[in-house]
Amino acid sequence: MALSIAAAVNEARVLEPVSDNWRLEGELLLGHVLDKRREWLISHSDESLSPADAEYYRQLLTRRQQAEPIAYILGHREFWDFDLTVNEAVLVPRPETEVLVREALQLLQGREGQPLQLADLGTGSGAIAIALARQSRHWQVTAVDESEAALAVARGNADKLAVSNIGFQLSNWCAGLPASHFDMIVSNPPYVVPGDPHLDEDGLNFEPQGALVAEENGLADLRCIAEQARRCLKNDSWLLLEHGFDQEQAVAELLTAAGYRDLRNVRDYSGQPRVSMGRWVGQE
Repeated sequence: MALSIAAAVNEARVLEPVSDNWRLEGELLLGHVLDKRREWLISHSDESLSPADAEYYRQLLTRRQQAEPIAYILGHREFWDFDLTVNEAVLVPRPETEVLVREALQLLQGREGQPLQLADLGTGSGAIAIALARQSRHWQVTAVDESEAALAVARGNADKLAVSNIGFQLSNWCAGLPASHFDMIVSNPPYVVPGDPHLDEDGLNFEPQGALVAEENGLADLRCIAEQARRCLKNDSWLLLEHGFDQEQAVAELLTAAGYRDLRNVRDYSGQPRVSMGRWVGQE
């Protein structure tokens, strides 16, 4: 018996244990199979799937039932005002990270015509670097990652979006970056505590653990960046760091210890502390 589009979407009810909106995810997966938008599916709900399409759709449902992030299954994820290719080499971009972009752009507001040098450490899919580079063609962004596979994804995204003012560097944080060169450094580094039970939830086990987990109660990479960035920032330039909801005080302490001034913290869309920043004024 042929499977209609409406019946296929209803089969997505099996996703209830892993999804907050199984119907939406079913429509997204089916749209991916048929290369159609959700609106088309709704208006053609009585049409039947071919046996091959029905089989492929059910394979995707099975993958999602196992909690694989839907972004990996679809191969892309929306971020800021564009769409990114993603795979298992990079973290799935999250709305919380848009807060980091927003705060960076607010600090740079009015400087769109200046030839600024910006750096995104641990760029992953290139989400932050691309968002900043798209704001002004006068800005040059250096996207850094220690993973060649991640840099390949980021380069591909920049090419797809025709963003040419980004350079890509294979490196560990600030290693190899020039001194006193950058007008801003931003990063969404690993900050999850090893053994955190959340690592077994929401499909996080599918994502690269090296981009999620950090030693020293999740603070090791945050501390490293805060210390290394001092060499690379120009005087009176900003460092912005995304961190865990319960790390605001610890990050403030490590930024203070590293000599940053004018510390600020911004909450994410859920009201949780998420982005801390400090101004580097130079060595006293």
